[in-house]
Amino acid sequence: MTTEDVLRSADADGVRTLTLNRPQAYNSLTVELKERLLGALRGAAEDADVRAVVLTGSGKAFCAGQDLKEHVGMLQSGDPAPLRTVSDHYNPIVRAIVDMPKPVIAAVNGPAAGAGAAFAYAADLRIAASSANFMMAFANVGLGPDSGASWTLQRLIGYGRAAELMLLARTVDSTEALRIGLVSEVVTDEELPTRAHALAARLAAGPTVAYAKIKGTLTTAAESTLEEALAAEEAAQAALGATADHTEAVEAFVAKRKPDFSGK
Repeated sequence: MTTEDVLRSADADGVRTLTLNRPQAYNSLTVELKERLLGALRGAAEDADVRAVVLTGSGKAFCAGQDLKEHVGMLQSGDPAPLRTVSDHYNPIVRAIVDMPKPVIAAVNGPAAGAGAAFAYAADLRIAASSANFMMAFANVGLGPDSGASWTLQRLIGYGRAAELMLLARTVDSTEALRIGLVSEVVTDEELPTRAHALAARLAAGPTVAYAKIKGTLTTAAESTLEEALAAEEAAQAALGATADHTEAVEAFVAKRKPDFSGK
């Protein structure tokens, strides 16, 4: 498979859809794919024409996590690169998702395991196909969580459930994922691409500069005192009050029309 094939990128309606594309290997993460994904996420963050991002997979899986065949092969050859993949790839990828100054939607089209599941947890919203499931399989290979899963998962579903899923490496199907708040919506496999794009397009047409501040204040509040959270909110509101989007929203409200947001 060529470099161009392992990650697909498509733009429409202000939405950039990034598709992990190693379907024959359940979109498991090789060094090439990780580096391509990191570059694509950073590119989306910097591109003013991109106002929302969808992350999904091709074929029957979202992402099976680390490509263990490549991982073992490199270790056996004496290549130290696999031992650096958390610092070189996984941590930067998760930071790029969490810090993305625009909404990120994970369209989970099938099984998501390990780092693949963690990428979905790091997104702002998760929509799952009915065939999707989630598995924190790290314990099965004698490892602990990475890719931010220890931080994101318990904030989504609580410490107790997160510990259960990680310690027992138990698979969560789409029905349970919806019930426990791991995903916000479950649709049929056929409906997923359309539904994910529609939601992303709706967000792309909104006040994206405000979305960036909302994401930032939520992240700050998750690890701060009340006073620190209040200060972050105050700073965000002061900045947003001076934006064109806020002015447009107020004028549209007074005129009883739909606002036309520019993301500025």
